[in-house]
Amino acid sequence: MNQRRPRLLFLCTGNSCRSQMGEAWARHLWGDRFEVYSAGIAPHGMDARTVRVMEEAGINMDGYRSKHVDELKGLAFDIVITVCDEAREACPFFPGEHLMLHQGFEDPPVLARDAKTEEEALRHYRRIRDEIRAYVRTLPKVLALSEDERPSNSSLS
Repeated sequence: MNQRRPRLLFLCTGNSCRSQMGEAWARHLWGDRFEVYSAGIAPHGMDARTVRVMEEAGINMDGYRSKHVDELKGLAFDIVITVCDEAREACPFFPGEHLMLHQGFEDPPVLARDAKTEEEALRHYRRIRDEIRAYVRTLPKVLALSEDERPSNSSLS
C-alpha cells in the first residue's frame, strides 16, 4: 500500500524569500516525510540574495520559482504554514481538513534596504535563513504535539 506523504505548504506574500527558504529547508531536511511546496499571495520573482545564501548553506535552488498560490489549487494540503503576517491575514481558503500554522519571520529585503554594503545586506538574509532552518527542524515534533502542547508562536486557525 502506497500512502502519500503529508503535503506541506509554506505561504508568504511574494514567494521570493521566506517561503522559498522554508520549502528548500523542508525538502532538504524532511523530503522523505513531507511533500513540500511554497507559494505567494502576490508573487514577484525569486530574490537573488535568497538563492545566494541558500547556496552558501549547501542548498541548490535550481528549479525553484516564485508562484501564485492559485497554481496549487488542485492540491489538498495537510499543513499550511504562513511565514509572514500579511500572508496570514490574507490567507486564501484551502478546502478540506488541514492544519494552519503561523510562524512569522522578518522580511530580509526590507531589513537589507538600508544596508551600506552587500555584505551587510546578506547578514540579514543569513540570519533569517538560519531562523527558518531552526524552525523547519522542529516541524515533525511540533506536528506530533497536541494543540495544547504546541508552542505559543505557532498559532492555529
